[in-house]
Amino acid sequence: MPRYHVHRSIQINSTPEKVFAAVADYGTWTTWSPWLCAEPSAQVEVSKNPSSVGSTYSWKGDLVGEGELEHRQLHPNRLIEDEIHFVKPFKSQSQVSFEIEPAGEGTNITWHMHGSLPWFLFWMRSQMAIFIGMDYERGLQMLKECMETGQILSTTKIRGIESVGPLQVVGVRSTCTMDDVGPSMETTFKEAMRLLPEHNLAIDGEMISVYHNTNLKSKTFDYTGGFVVPTSSAPLPDELSSWQLPATRALYVEHNGSYDNLGNAWSAAYQFARYKKLKQTSSGTYEIYKNDPQNTEPADLQTEIFLPLKS
Repeated sequence: MPRYHVHRSIQINSTPEKVFAAVADYGTWTTWSPWLCAEPSAQVEVSKNPSSVGSTYSWKGDLVGEGELEHRQLHPNRLIEDEIHFVKPFKSQSQVSFEIEPAGEGTNITWHMHGSLPWFLFWMRSQMAIFIGMDYERGLQMLKECMETGQILSTTKIRGIESVGPLQVVGVRSTCTMDDVGPSMETTFKEAMRLLPEHNLAIDGEMISVYHNTNLKSKTFDYTGGFVVPTSSAPLPDELSSWQLPATRALYVEHNGSYDNLGNAWSAAYQFARYKKLKQTSSGTYEIYKNDPQNTEPADLQTEIFLPLKS
């Protein structure tokens, strides 16, 4: 059977004892689960004594599928060993573990999955590793946030399909890795704000990022950071890039809160699109920033995500 191993780590400003207690308690998982963001109404059941060997966490939903997680071994403050059984979208079984180690004044936690796929899905092995890895990164980020602040600073809502466009965006085109997206976008938008007025283009419209191409394997993407401007066919200087979207329909997902958790909204959008078998256009996806990150608390940031669809 095709096998894979995925692992991701993060450092948390808390003690190993507290990190272990949080992760060993299945009762906390609904707070920082990277999957329930897409479907908070999914059915979740946690057994009694959720921090003990043999306790279970099960889930069932349209977007998140169906399965069960069970504690097999609990080694206080250093290791949690679980077994996960997937029922839907296909049956499989995997080993999951959390390694917990002191790291300076905090704790390093590594989330592992050793899994396998049915033989006829061998072609999905690399994709599964990529998607699970991204899910683990999102989950660990929320676990860290929850333990360090006492809350998750974001929520995601799937608003459905809406009419959008016509739309024209003018800005600066750039390429970066997902890990460097924050600094890259800060530089890109500063350059766009400098260049647009120099060429008599107003920046009264909304601030927007358009994603042209994304490579999940290399974790890089090609995007334009700029502003919505009145539709025009006038030529632009070489330093600026233009993107246009005709009137169409798009899947709309709303994200409220820290940009650190924007991946939750994008994951929810793609999960919903797959479940509903929505066909995207090749024009690109985009996100609109509804308030100024320089003057807004992270928990109050508002972002709208759109996946344009084929007619």
